[in-house]
Amino acid sequence: MSRLRLLLLAAGIALAGAVLVLVLAAVTGMPDDELGHLALLLLPAVALSAGIAAVAAPLLARASLRARLLAVALVATLVALANVGVLAELMLVSEQDAAQVALLLVYSMAAGAGAALATAKASAGSIERLSGVARRIGEGDLDARVGKLDAGPELDTLATTIDEMAARLADSLGRERRSEAQRRDLVTAVSHDLRTPLAGLRAMVEAIDDRVVDDPATIRRYVGEMRGAVESLVVLVDDLFELVQLDAGAIEAESARARVEDVVRSAVAACDAQATEKGLELETHLNGTGGASCSPRLTRVVQNLLQNAIRHTPADGTVRVEARRGSDGLEVVVEDSGEGIDPAALERVFDPFWRGDPARSGDGSGLGLALAKRIVEALGGRIHAESMPARGSRFAVIVPERAAPHQALP
Repeated sequence: MSRLRLLLLAAGIALAGAVLVLVLAAVTGMPDDELGHLALLLLPAVALSAGIAAVAAPLLARASLRARLLAVALVATLVALANVGVLAELMLVSEQDAAQVALLLVYSMAAGAGAALATAKASAGSIERLSGVARRIGEGDLDARVGKLDAGPELDTLATTIDEMAARLADSLGRERRSEAQRRDLVTAVSHDLRTPLAGLRAMVEAIDDRVVDDPATIRRYVGEMRGAVESLVVLVDDLFELVQLDAGAIEAESARARVEDVVRSAVAACDAQATEKGLELETHLNGTGGASCSPRLTRVVQNLLQNAIRHTPADGTVRVEARRGSDGLEVVVEDSGEGIDPAALERVFDPFWRGDPARSGDGSGLGLALAKRIVEALGGRIHAESMPARGSRFAVIVPERAAPHQALP
């Protein structure tokens, strides 16, 4: 079927050329009888040209680009020579004129062959460059690039496509490697944070089971400590589950809305007992943003920031929540007068389980700030931290203000 297509294509092109010759002959004023004679001569020429093309195409299918271009030049010249021979035999031209035309065609064949070889050499170099880069990419060198080729629109487009593909592959592989590294770090951190409460639980259970302790006061103390360890494990598992399940697309598509006033009030209420126990003062300043609309998930963000601030603020300190409207949207700030964070550690405060403590001790799951960052980014916002050691920390959240459910969306 492919050979038939080739034959039809070659015949169609040859026929179009014959029609063009007849049109030009008619335009130049050739008599009708000579025009008919020319048409009869062109018919076998068309058939011969189509036949040669159909036979040569499969033979050259596996040939190099240089051989193909050279064959095109040679076939074109040989067809022209054959036509001159036919004209000479029919005595339409003199033998001397035919010989001169034939010599000129031989020269044309040499010139065409030279042009074909030169073109093939340039194209072959570009193709070899493309093949080399593709081979390097296949071997894992995703930094390989073709660059500017200047080899014609087709090869230039192919070069651009290969470079874009390599860039996408490199980006995809980089994301995969970062995700794998984060997964390993997360598993390591979870294992570390689970080990301490589990070890304590096991020791206390074994002590009670083996009757190492049997007085009611000690058992009650052990039970209280066991309850505290279980609650820590529950918080850790819940936070870890929420961190893993967060879906940026799903959060962005949520239609539920809440007022900033309600968000801040709920977050403060959840942390009020913890602050009271430490003797801290919680302040809120909404600056006229109480009625502004935002995602209800912002409650969890503010709550986590408050818990972190309370945890790192000494007794009799102050933790303040402030909200305002800015050019980028709603800004909610949680500021404390606590111990602060070392400037070199600020870039790591949002890493899961990072506490700035080599011993990794302390209250909390170690996932609060990581959860807050993930939620804020899923809402299309950003979060950043500022701190001065011994002078306190400031966490600022900026999110787009969302339309309330009763408002008409643009």
